[in-house]
Order: sequence, then structure tokens, then C-alpha cells
Amino acid sequence: MSYFLRRNEQNLFHGKFSIFPEDLFFHAISTRLGGVSESPFDGLNLALHVGDDSEKVLSNRKKFIQSLGYNLEDIVTPNQVHGEKIFRVEEIHRGRGSKNYSDSISETDALITNVPNLPLMLCFADCVPIFFADTENLAVGIAHGGWKGTMEKIAAKTFLAMKENFGTSAKNCIVGIGPSIGSCCYEVGREVLEECRKSFPNNFSEIVTERDGKNFLNLWAANKIQLLEVGLPEENIDVAEECTCCKSSWYFSYRAAKKNNFKDTGRIAATIGIRS
Repeated sequence: MSYFLRRNEQNLFHGKFSIFPEDLFFHAISTRLGGVSESPFDGLNLALHVGDDSEKVLSNRKKFIQSLGYNLEDIVTPNQVHGEKIFRVEEIHRGRGSKNYSDSISETDALITNVPNLPLMLCFADCVPIFFADTENLAVGIAHGGWKGTMEKIAAKTFLAMKENFGTSAKNCIVGIGPSIGSCCYEVGREVLEECRKSFPNNFSEIVTERDGKNFLNLWAANKIQLLEVGLPEENIDVAEECTCCKSSWYFSYRAAKKNNFKDTGRIAATIGIRS
């Protein structure tokens, strides 16, 4: 298993997991390279809600999704609120949020579907993209694992939603935990520590490390642990282990932007779908 960046014919880089069968599913994580947005959103910003020029964002989205063989009008994307709501996407939802943020799936942080050729897309700038694919029943999901969603165990709940809706079994579910801020950079305060103790009482020491009197959270470990807790085999889970803050020249990072005195930054996107 591995995570890697692939440069395509449109001169864009796609972050990919080798664990996902390419004949059954398409998936990609964007980088910040190759778009038309200007600072502090430079260049391939794919989010409509951060203050960037909407026409430039739509141009970026069109370029990104076409590089995967789909159209802008195919994308389904939500209004992410760091919650635990999971939404089942059907054909009637095709295009929701693709061109207009107000039309996004409301207050949702994970999407699941079994409809072929329907790209599910979420946006990120340090939070964890979590991909799901059911190789037996051909269903997919994608979740937004910020610290709040991680403490609410949105990754585990997304798998359980796929199990309920599509009959997804743990042995046939493969998961990719994408680039996000790593424990090398993610210093957290008392509020986060308290929530982490409540959510992961038996694994706190695996998730939080102390260095020089400061505490750092490992979102990758926290999301992997909760998936193991609901029965996924360890060999079914691939972790990119790429820190968006360390590699902010490649990925958008909210924390790196703050260090450079920017109030906000752009967003990479993670997308997944089922091939027909």
C-alpha cells in the first residue's frame, strides 16, 4: 500500500492511494498547483466559501474534475461544518454545490453513494480526507475529519452508514486516510485534550504526544484507531502520512497560512466515485 502523487496530461497532480482498484473506482486528492486563483488562494483553490473570486474557483473546479474524466455539473459537495452528519447521495443530487455554495448539501461532513459516475467531493486545508470503498457491493464514501469530527468518530460512523445502506462489510471496505496536518505540527490546547480523553480513553497516549511542554494531536492515528474499533482489518487502511502544514507549498494549510499572517487560504479537494 502507498500514497503517491501522479502528474496527468492536464499538468495537474493527483494524490492517489494504490489500495483502491482503478478499474472499479476513481479517486484523487488535489494539490494547490496548476490553478488560476491569486494569493492567498494561489493557485488551484477548489472552495467557493473562502472569499476567493468565484469564477476563478469554478475554472479551477472544472479543470480538476475534467482531469478525472467528469464534468463540473457532476460534482456533489456539501457545506462542511465539523459535525457528524452523513448524507446518502442519489442521482437526483448530481450537481449539488458544484457551481453555487448555497446549493451544497446542507451541514454535512460525509457523503456516501452507490451511484456510478457520481463524483463526491469535499474540501480541506489541514483536516483529514477519509476515503471509503466497498469492493464487493460497489459503494463509496468520503468524510471530513477535523479534530471535532474525529472526536465524534465520523470515520467509524461513515463506515457504519455504508454498512447500513449498502451492506458494506468490514473485510470488503478499504480506506485511505489522506494528507492533513500531522502530529509534527498540530499543537492543541486543553479543550481538544479533554475531548480526546473522552473519545479515546484507552488510546490517549497513542494519539497525543508531549514535546517541550506542548501537546500535539495525531489525527491519522485517531481515525485509524476508530476504524479498527468497528472491525476494519488493519491491512485495509492506508495512511498517506503527508503533513499539509509541512508541505504547504504543495497543499493548502490553514495553520501555515496563519503563520504567514493570512486570515484564510484555499482548499484542496478530495473526490471519489464508482466507475460504470
